[in-house]
Amino acid sequence: MKALTINNISKSYNKKTALKNISFEVDKGEIFGIIGPDGAGKTTLFRILTTLLLPETGKVNIGDLDLVKDYKKIRKIFGYMPGRFSLYHDLTVEENLEFFASVFSTTVEENYDLVKDIYSHIEPFKKRKAGALSGGMKQKLALSCALIHKPQILFLDEPTTGVDPVSRKEFWQMLKNLQKQGLTIIVSTPYMDEAILCDRIGLINNGEFLDIDKPENLIKKFPKKLYAVEGDNMPKLLKELRGNENVYTCYSFGDSCHITLNDETIENNYKEITPTIEDYFILLLK
Repeated sequence: MKALTINNISKSYNKKTALKNISFEVDKGEIFGIIGPDGAGKTTLFRILTTLLLPETGKVNIGDLDLVKDYKKIRKIFGYMPGRFSLYHDLTVEENLEFFASVFSTTVEENYDLVKDIYSHIEPFKKRKAGALSGGMKQKLALSCALIHKPQILFLDEPTTGVDPVSRKEFWQMLKNLQKQGLTIIVSTPYMDEAILCDRIGLINNGEFLDIDKPENLIKKFPKKLYAVEGDNMPKLLKELRGNENVYTCYSFGDSCHITLNDETIENNYKEITPTIEDYFILLLK
């Protein structure tokens, strides 16, 4: 049985489409990433999957439970960490964790083994108010609160946004450790470097999935040779390359331009490079 099955769900706001015929499945124990820019539909999708919104069309099953009919049961078996820190700022670290445990009729002591590897990082500050924590510590507290009732599936909506690189790395190591314990994880992120850490990813834009596959398979799907062109004046370089009739795609990527060509048989002195998931995503957008 799949951990999650979604068939053709759609959602609109004031006649503006947020999601359009979204379908995908997630295996038990899998880390499934939803990758896309701001406004792509990631948060709307997560709000539907966590029973906060109803889809206008389609069907969602979490295990053998129907999202609409069995929403009360579903709310007991998932953990949810929204992108924006949503815990109680005026409560201490310890009080926040105790509160979320009590909501699910359990205790911190009963399920401490589920969160100890994560909570141990912030336990020395358990008397500090949550609002006074750093970004990385808030992240660990929010994850601990999402896990304290022993969920079967974990939804993380852009959990590393605004967090420093070291804390981001630590966070993903925590997710890998949770996966080893059998937890199914669905995570959305705008960061392409995090996509490679997922078992499978779905590339989403304007409310539609452009492709779903393993990260390494998506990279292999890049249909052309990719070249990097460096220059001191990026605006001038972009203008020159985009004015070249043989250049098919051209976009800035750090301190260089990544380009593909219409005719690769024409002699050039461009440096060939290995595509990334971001390169493939940009090509799909074109």
